[in-house]
Amino acid sequence: MFASLPTLTVLVPLISLAGLFYSASVEDDFPHGCTSATSLCFYSLLLPVTIPVYVFFHLWTWMGIKLFRHN
Repeated sequence: MFASLPTLTVLVPLISLAGLFYSASVEDDFPHGCTSATSLCFYSLLLPVTIPVYVFFHLWTWMGIKLFRHN
């Protein structure tokens, strides 16, 4: 079945960090060559940014629902 949330909380950043280190060691022009959506480098930089943004907006929506219900 699916992994638990604490497991995913640890596992996803570790996988992303491993992909980032892999991209940094393999890609010749690492920071500038990450513009292609087909490269692993692009997603290894995108994933660490996407997860905190998703969590922030998820909590923002939840807080808005809680405030709307209690007023």
